[in-house]
Amino acid sequence: MKPERWNDPSKKIFPHQVGFTAPPHDFDAAPHDFLRIAPEGVGAHGRLIHVEEYAHQLSQRVDNFHKLEEVVHCMSNAGADVVGQVGTNWSHAGGKTPADIRAFCDRMEDTYQVPLHMAGMSLVEAAKDMGAKSIAVNGVYFWPDWREGTTRFLADGGLDILYSGNFVNHGLMGTQEEVNEATWIFPGDFALKSFEYVAEQAPDADVLISLGMPNFRRADGLPLRMVSVVREIEEKIGKPIISADCALYWNIFRTLGVAPVGDQPRLLASLQETAA
Repeated sequence: MKPERWNDPSKKIFPHQVGFTAPPHDFDAAPHDFLRIAPEGVGAHGRLIHVEEYAHQLSQRVDNFHKLEEVVHCMSNAGADVVGQVGTNWSHAGGKTPADIRAFCDRMEDTYQVPLHMAGMSLVEAAKDMGAKSIAVNGVYFWPDWREGTTRFLADGGLDILYSGNFVNHGLMGTQEEVNEATWIFPGDFALKSFEYVAEQAPDADVLISLGMPNFRRADGLPLRMVSVVREIEEKIGKPIISADCALYWNIFRTLGVAPVGDQPRLLASLQETAA
């Protein structure tokens, strides 16, 4: 149960407190990107799941899924208002369905009085809230079993999959081994090129979905602002895009009852209009 003292706003450091967790061995950009578009009064704290030996295998996510509850428990004790889980594959690993994840998240909130939003589940929820029925999937860097599992999860959520492929399928990289060696970091022009390819393969898709959030690099080597990248590509290809982390941010903002500021893709912009 969440400590009683956090019911007193005067005891909280920030009016709105967000906890993030990401897969083991990942210094994730999500808290930083989130705070770039968060209004004043929102604070974020991160806590990695700890696994001694980790190789990003789906089986390891299944074996360590229970550690998500430990994160929620810790964040509840620290006074978080909501927890966001980064890492799309944790939702579908082990054959889990949207119904399974919804039940798990509901149990976390009932037990610790803190809503938990998971990236994979947020993709399903965002697509449905946008009224999408058919989608095309940009698997970006995702390994084949990651992409297949996430695509199955999206289909289990009632979405019609018109296309699914990653950087290798798009002709941007030669092999999956080359993709893996990049450690999630890719040239900035991959963003537009990959989405253009996906849009061409499925012109009738209501929405394009990015399964992960690659760390695209500017010409000077610094990271691109991901929410700005999504917005700019939407404008160029004329299709709405839902990326896993942006869908997660949207769920967090909705839970907090605040709207994002500054640059944001269409999904977040629609939330801002609703909040206004």
